[in-house]
Amino acid sequence: MTDFLFYLQLGWEHIISWDALDHQLFILVLVAVYFYKDWRKILILITAFTIGHSFTLALSVLDVFRLPSNLVEVLIPITIMLTAFDNILFRKNQDKLMRINYVLALFFGLIHGMGFANTARMAMASEQNIAVPLLGFNIGLELGQITVVLLVMILLFFLSKFLKFQQKYWIIGISVVAIILSGQMILERI
Repeated sequence: MTDFLFYLQLGWEHIISWDALDHQLFILVLVAVYFYKDWRKILILITAFTIGHSFTLALSVLDVFRLPSNLVEVLIPITIMLTAFDNILFRKNQDKLMRINYVLALFFGLIHGMGFANTARMAMASEQNIAVPLLGFNIGLELGQITVVLLVMILLFFLSKFLKFQQKYWIIGISVVAIILSGQMILERI
């Protein structure tokens, strides 16, 4: 049980820590097109990201598939930037954008999973069976992502309810900030 809790905390910290800005930013641009009433869709979206993340994390930890970490570190902010551009380009077609975001969450989750693989590989090196560590990590990751999404949705609720802030400005603002920050990350990681 202590192993499970250790990996649960590791998954939680992977999204909640200050070092997880790229992960948090990706979650933010993914959910920027949703409103708090879309919580079921958001939960499915976040779970799709976790599934993609888990799949490549498992393959990488088992040494089935591995990419150079410097390449993955550049690809992660590229996924943020592409998702943000998508938000801007398709903002007038919410249904299409939401469908695209499900695919992006799953596919880009594969890339994000490789980003944590080196750390996970070292932490799980002594484990006979990776099922418990991966389960703990992924539950911690999912709980962290849900926490981030809840905070974002609470902020959006207050902005729209009390300041009459329109969602289209939210989508554009979040996406532009994400493009700038991810561009900076790309330059730093090249």
